[in-house]
Amino acid sequence: MSPIDLIPDFIPLLGLRDEIILLPLAIMLAVRLVPADLMAEHREAAAQAAGRPVSRAGAAAVVAIWLSAAARLLWWFWPQAAGGGRPGDSHRAD
Repeated sequence: MSPIDLIPDFIPLLGLRDEIILLPLAIMLAVRLVPADLMAEHREAAAQAAGRPVSRAGAAAVVAIWLSAAARLLWWFWPQAAGGGRPGDSHRAD
């Protein structure tokens, strides 16, 4: 929680509404405070960067890592069909 939060976020329906109003205003203020020539320079650099080639293999690797992590968590937390426990738990009555 922010120490300058006008309405605490845990209050239902109202908590996040102050951010909905204040954050766009803060962004507009920040954009106005940046000098016009500096803003133009960085917008031009951003436009040039948008035209660069992207690494589809890199994106596929990141997606594969996230899917693998999600599958492992699902496998770990999903109750086992036979025993109902986590993998590696032994429920033998010897």
